[in-house]
Amino acid sequence: MLNPLLKSLNSLHPRAWDFIQLMRLDRPIGIYLLMWPTLWALWIAGEGSPNIKNLVIFILGVILMRSAGCAINDFADRKIDGDVARTKDRPIVSGRVSAKEALITFAMLVAISFALVLQTNSQTISWAFLAVGLAALYPFTKRFTYYPQVALGAAYSCSILLYSSAG
Repeated sequence: MLNPLLKSLNSLHPRAWDFIQLMRLDRPIGIYLLMWPTLWALWIAGEGSPNIKNLVIFILGVILMRSAGCAINDFADRKIDGDVARTKDRPIVSGRVSAKEALITFAMLVAISFALVLQTNSQTISWAFLAVGLAALYPFTKRFTYYPQVALGAAYSCSILLYSSAG
């Protein structure tokens, strides 16, 4: 049901689908995986009644930062993905999105996310730098450690830390 809706965005711009795929908006399972700990943090810190402003900020932040993470992941893996059956059709490998466009997409998504976090407090803003650093570092950890999922888990858990400080 989601794919036809997203594919209809191609009528707005002929390359929209390429960027939707780069950000994995056509495969929202990653958003759901990141959303669950965030929502738990919202409800626990809000004692069952989260602040609506923070709820909106963090839900949008989850979607934006997961999308940013996918863009930087594809950039990091652009020379490897072509050799893997599961990833050989990704937008950068197939030439539909350039490496530069992926970096620009990452930067834009992070900038929008930062604008959202600026609506919170200074402690949350400080923690947001850690979250962005982990999100950007994760794809590269696959090159120098056997435990890149530790970095991914830490990045995914940052929403709990951020909301706890924003509460």
